[in-house]
Amino acid sequence: MRNGYDFRWILILSALFTFSDASSQTVNQELSNVFNELWKLDVNRLKPGTHYNISLQGKAGYIPQGSTSAVDHASSPLFTSVDEAKLNSITTYARFMKLLDNYERSTGVAERVTADEVTENNSFLDAVLETAVMKRAHRYLIGKGKSRSDLRQFKSQLYYMWFRLYHRDRNGGEDSSGFEHVFVGETKFGREIMGLHNWVQFYLQEKQELLDYKGYKARDNDAPNDDDHVLNVQFSWHGLVKPVASAFVGVSPEFEMAIFTILFLTSTEKTTTAVVNLDEYQLEMVVHRHGRSIGTAYPKLLSSNNRHV
Repeated sequence: MRNGYDFRWILILSALFTFSDASSQTVNQELSNVFNELWKLDVNRLKPGTHYNISLQGKAGYIPQGSTSAVDHASSPLFTSVDEAKLNSITTYARFMKLLDNYERSTGVAERVTADEVTENNSFLDAVLETAVMKRAHRYLIGKGKSRSDLRQFKSQLYYMWFRLYHRDRNGGEDSSGFEHVFVGETKFGREIMGLHNWVQFYLQEKQELLDYKGYKARDNDAPNDDDHVLNVQFSWHGLVKPVASAFVGVSPEFEMAIFTILFLTSTEKTTTAVVNLDEYQLEMVVHRHGRSIGTAYPKLLSSNNRHV
């Protein structure tokens, strides 16, 4: 009998050590390093308490996907104030905001892109490419052999990834793009919110009373703070509810575009995930591809305030 117990203990200890070793390998250190470089270079990141204020209020409850109602655990908007003059004074934000009304919300409705909208897309990318954040991302991708050093070719690569129209709903025309899904948001069959992972769009939709913040999502031992730059939230938008959405808060559009571009181009998987330690947060970064374009991209908050350390 003792030999049997010894063998079982050996198996258990072996499993524990294997688990410990595996867990230590889960964080992608290379991506963590380059993303933290980009974080430090993001001089256009807004400061909580100075350039904007949020009110987290209550913790949202569980609701299934496809719900049209949810108990509201936040009687007030998430954003209590945003310095719009500051936003408009920064070129990338100002040009970014011009793009937010260029899309049809519903999938299945073909997008019609005007010449003026193409000009706006290019103007935004030109501004992004001038930032230290995207310049560093470009150098990293050149080093990985994933992008050409020629700036025009890199811009074309970014345009195809983010702005190329494609079919998300097979019944309609070209009705979606990576930019629309991630930064603007879409609805599917009038029953489901898709995308909308950008804090500026969230704020602007709240301001127009089209979006209603329902509360934050977090584990009991990891409640967020008002100065956090990454949040999991629940909200309703045009009569539909998103059970949980993850988004950066306060970061610049070039930062988001840079990190998701790196994750997308350094993998060939249909869905790519990577756990990274970024500033005081541990995140699971997710990118889903639609051919050579981005289908969706978002950060999933695993822990904040260095609780993972």
